[in-house]
Amino acid sequence: MPLTELKQTPFFRFHQDHGAQFVDFAGWRMPMLFRSIHEEHHDVRARGGMFDVSHMGRIKLSGLHARRLLERTLTRRVSDMSVQRCRYSLVCNEQGGILDDVVVYRFDEHWLIVCNALNRERILHHFQCHIGNWKVKIEDQTESTAMVALQGPQVIPMIGRFSTEVPTLKRYAFCQKNLMILKMTISRTGYTGEDGVEVIMNTSMASTAIKLIYKENPDPNESQMTLAGLGARDTLRLEAGMPLYGHELDENTDPISAGLDFAVSLDKDSYENSEPFIGQDVLKRITAEGPGRRLVGLKLEGQRTARQHMTVHRNDEPVGSITSGCLSPTLGYPIAMAYVEAAAAEIGTTLNIDLGRHAVDAHIVERPFYRRPSTPD
Repeated sequence: MPLTELKQTPFFRFHQDHGAQFVDFAGWRMPMLFRSIHEEHHDVRARGGMFDVSHMGRIKLSGLHARRLLERTLTRRVSDMSVQRCRYSLVCNEQGGILDDVVVYRFDEHWLIVCNALNRERILHHFQCHIGNWKVKIEDQTESTAMVALQGPQVIPMIGRFSTEVPTLKRYAFCQKNLMILKMTISRTGYTGEDGVEVIMNTSMASTAIKLIYKENPDPNESQMTLAGLGARDTLRLEAGMPLYGHELDENTDPISAGLDFAVSLDKDSYENSEPFIGQDVLKRITAEGPGRRLVGLKLEGQRTARQHMTVHRNDEPVGSITSGCLSPTLGYPIAMAYVEAAAAEIGTTLNIDLGRHAVDAHIVERPFYRRPSTPD
């Protein structure tokens, strides 16, 4: 798509002023990096980083039957959620394939779904197709709001200098804050394996908010939050063993094979006034029989990196394929995720990856590859 036709987030000029290199991502002109992926990655792990995630879909659902629509279309039960809580869930098709992975926010009078930029139109259409006679109002707030992720070990202490409420938030909880004329929704969520928050605000306030959130610091000896792009976001999430739609997740992949059982409420229809979610019967069968393949983490020998779709072998027989891979900036060796036959998915199993001209051994290891030091919720 020509650059002139790409959507721009409210922070586009800010990114330009700070030297961003842009890419086309799901129809948005997004910063891939500001300095280098490795530098930004290390800064997030050591201190903290700010990511523009305004391209992600934000869909508001309200009305008498909004909860029922979500129970029907989401794999995870949401009726038991408290106000100001978030929950990770999945949207599946009738065959149990994943249409998207989402985060659900429960407000007093409405719900908010944060979905992947790639799937926003599809999820909007999916919700509309299953409303039927229910009274539900659906509003796409993606372009009327902006969203940033602040991630890293020093983010919460930094926020604590300005707010006593945000540092007390538990994981997957959120609050609404008014800072001068800014109204923000702040959730203790993220996609890097680090502690931190994600902040949603009105587009009209974005330029003011970004100046408050990110302040230039002329003192090189004093820590400062770094600006980070999609490149570092991907290496960080891979180290954390988090699946990415279009790599580990797609409409031909079920949540059980992906190891996302925790986000599937197979007993949802057993609750009063509840009904099965779309794809529930298929996922019950897969759970009972066991999936034919599983998502595994791999530690590669040497320094060469595996790429998506590369074939994985065991004893010279193909048993799967790579979904994501990188040279881990934190660990210093190549890591990858792959789907392999269930019989070959045991921790400690040695597999072989076809890298093209060469092949390399890889060992199945536990995920996440990297786990941050524990911090209080």
